[in-house]
Formats: sequence, C-alpha cells, structure tokens
Amino acid sequence: MNKEEVLTKQTSQTLQGFDDNDIGDDHLFTGLETPMKADAFKLSDQEKKERIAILFEEIMDVMGLDLTDDSLKGTPKRVAKMYIDEIFSGLNPQNKPKIALFDNKYQYNQMLVEKNITFYSNCEHHFVPIIGKAHVAYISSGKVIGLSKLNRIVQYFAKRPQVQERLTNQIAEELKAILKTDDVAVIIDAKHLCVSSRGIKDESSATVTTFYGGQFNTPEKIAELQNYLKD
Repeated sequence: MNKEEVLTKQTSQTLQGFDDNDIGDDHLFTGLETPMKADAFKLSDQEKKERIAILFEEIMDVMGLDLTDDSLKGTPKRVAKMYIDEIFSGLNPQNKPKIALFDNKYQYNQMLVEKNITFYSNCEHHFVPIIGKAHVAYISSGKVIGLSKLNRIVQYFAKRPQVQERLTNQIAEELKAILKTDDVAVIIDAKHLCVSSRGIKDESSATVTTFYGGQFNTPEKIAELQNYLKD
C-alpha cells in the first residue's frame, strides 16, 4: 500500500458501510448544525480572503492555467471575495439578519405564506450551485415578523455549503425560535447542479423537502398550504 492509499484509508470515514466518497454523492447530512471547526473565526474575514486567494491561485496553477493572462490574474482575489463576502457569508454569525417582532394588532390568526423566495446555495459535497425557491408559512402566536425578514432568513442559511434537508430544517427551527411558535412550515424546491452538470447528469429532476410543524402537521393544513402554492 503506497503513501496515498494509506492516507486515504486513514482519512476515510464510514457510515453504515459507506465511505466518505460514497456519501459525497448522496444526499446525506450529519446534523442540524452546519459542520464548523471550533476555531472557525480565529482568522478575520480579510485574513481568510488573503489565504483563500493564495490557495486558489495554487489550484489554478496546478490545473495549468496561465495566471499572467489579463483575464485570469485577478481571479484568485475575486473568488476569495466572493466566497467570504457573498456566497458563503452565511457561515459568519455576524451576518445573521437582525429580526424585530411586532404585535399582531390586526388579530390575523390564519396562516401567512411567503412563497417563491428565490435562493442560491452551494452543495457541500462538490461546491456547485443549488438553485431553488423556498415557501415559508407561519401562524402568529401573538407576534408577526416583517415580510422581508422571511426572505433574509432564507438567504442567510442558504449562503453556506449546504444540503437541502439541513437548509429546510435550519430555516424552520430559526423561525420557530424567533416567532415562539411551532406553527411553521417550510417547503424548498430546488435543482442541484451536482446532479445536472456532473455525475448522473440529469437536467430535468428537482428535489423537494418539507418541514411541517404544529398546526401545519395535519392533512387539512397541508392541503390548504399546498393550495396557496399553486400557480
């Protein structure tokens, strides 16, 4: 067994008989929380961008790209900025949206549905996009939230390496905590480029995940919600 094979054997983990390479091609996740190192925020965002730029330049060099070309020489810094400030900004809890609650003065006690919230995330197995729409609903327990904040919560959890099941549950649990109610529903319908652009290369399939809590976890409320989501 050569050095590379030994390293692979040492670093490979198993789950129910599958190694990490198998798991990386399937839709599994380890828990509700995004896997983070204990010292994930030891470096500042600027330090992270500087380090990522160096590492991504090395990746481009290994692939044989000419980093002196006018089109490519700025790419490592652009990618680093994009990772930290944009598509993975949801990893930093400092970017979590600040949410204000208001009294339900209208006494509206039916479900409120915010549908077709467009989001862009990235598959944590291959770092390629997940593109989809989220539908969020809740029944007020006495407080209401600004409509735009529902969108911001979805975007915050989407802007990190993700799997769709975890994303669905993270949004739902955050809404439950903020609104202090179990009466929350989240539906996500998304396309995964790790499925359509590589691997099986199925361009037509989509993935739907759901969370129904409290009053939403009944056939009647599920049917009512689904009716509102029809185009």
